[in-house]
Amino acid sequence: MTVLNTFQLTDRLALVTGATRGLGRAFALALAEAGADVVIHGRDADAASKLQSEIEALGRTAHVVLGELTNRENVNRIVAEAIEKGGHIDILINNAGACIHNAALDVTDDEWSHVIDTNLTALWHMSQEVGAHMVDRKAGSIVNIGSISGMIVNRPQMQPAYNASKAAVHQLTRSLAAEWASSGIRVNAVAPGYVKTDMSPVDDPQFRRYWIEDAPQQRYATPAEVSPAVVFLASDAASFMSGTVLVIDGGYTLF
Repeated sequence: MTVLNTFQLTDRLALVTGATRGLGRAFALALAEAGADVVIHGRDADAASKLQSEIEALGRTAHVVLGELTNRENVNRIVAEAIEKGGHIDILINNAGACIHNAALDVTDDEWSHVIDTNLTALWHMSQEVGAHMVDRKAGSIVNIGSISGMIVNRPQMQPAYNASKAAVHQLTRSLAAEWASSGIRVNAVAPGYVKTDMSPVDDPQFRRYWIEDAPQQRYATPAEVSPAVVFLASDAASFMSGTVLVIDGGYTLF
């Protein structure tokens, strides 16, 4: 096997949560370009259908499963549908997320619960459900989408719930990697810095001083710059990597 072949995902099935926009959409397309068939999860049926067509245009098979991930029964149903449609799940990309900017003393219980339930609890439920399937098959790769917010405190905006949730995702990644390694499952994470998506207003002048000028590379990333790392961690090229949190931030966390 050549070096480039180790990055190939031919005929593997990847389930990508939150795949209908932003980073998740880029991840789904990148996985398909690497040869994977993709189960697209989201809540927007029209966006999911459009992405399905784009993946199929690449010569891969795409399936759509819709539903809210903060409900455990929905998670179980979504995973069951993904397995029914695809036959099995080789790769899980836990991407779905939410962020609310608010000072700690002003964060409401509903805001806290929404962010933690979306970023952490739903990821935990999805990992449990897909992990059981992978343990039975003695194979699988899980890639969690963390953030540099799990390593630093962002500024000028305050976002305590998001920061706490991403720090927990990083540690959960390590915990699952340690526990499931003997079952042939690798669990890794990527921790992106500031990326231009609907969720991150990188073009807003009020943030430029802190988000852009404080970074050694003096710029933000595009989703296409994060996607190759996800493909790498999902593939055999990363066969000896598990429990790793791979930082992709233009050097932001160096200072």
